[in-house]
Amino acid sequence: MSRLFGIVRNSLLRKSMFVEASSELKSFHGLATKANLSAALPGLNEVTFPATYSKTRPDGNFGVRIFAPYTVFKGKAALAAEMKLPRFHKLESGDYRVERAGAVMVTMWPAIGERKYNWDKRLLFALSVTEVGSLISLGSKESCEFFHDPSMKSNNAGQIRKTLSIKAHDDGSGYFISLGVVNNLLKTNDRLSVPLTTAEFAVLRSACTFALPHLLGWNLLSNQPPSSQSSAKAAPAIPILEWDR
Repeated sequence: MSRLFGIVRNSLLRKSMFVEASSELKSFHGLATKANLSAALPGLNEVTFPATYSKTRPDGNFGVRIFAPYTVFKGKAALAAEMKLPRFHKLESGDYRVERAGAVMVTMWPAIGERKYNWDKRLLFALSVTEVGSLISLGSKESCEFFHDPSMKSNNAGQIRKTLSIKAHDDGSGYFISLGVVNNLLKTNDRLSVPLTTAEFAVLRSACTFALPHLLGWNLLSNQPPSSQSSAKAAPAIPILEWDR
């Protein structure tokens, strides 16, 4: 009798678990169908986050963000490159256009010991689309240099100056990337350099090549929604904060 009771109890338990799982699945399906932003504009939620991929929760709020920088650690400093996606503007028609193209953010921070680095001393440089093109097209014995000034063509020009240079090694074994920031307001002059091997620079070049159409927003052109779905709200953009440092 006790054995029969046990079999009946296990059967009821499995049935209860099945009903509960089915209920969870239906609930999840119902929530998923309410994710209007993801359904209406597939991929648009990706263009407003600093990560290479992001998604929205079913309630429309922004949840998961994945950060995927390419990072190289060397003896005196570390270097990271990360894609910053473009900002979109919603038109009166309900369509979207690129308000500002994305960038590849290059970050360097100094070493303070063996396998220890000071993130608080990081330096930032946002490579524009054209500058990314210069990096991609760089030859094995070529060099390039970029200058940024947030107050260019104003009375405050020259107060903060940034320089990023990429120089090929004489023996063709790689590149030397240097980033300098002169801040006359804080009276600071910081400079960091990181050597990259041919293989490391090849990864950086390949990553930038992949990123380029995403920086322009062209990756979304082949996945445009029907006009009846163009009323989805634009996701709030996170700014490219190069000038934090």
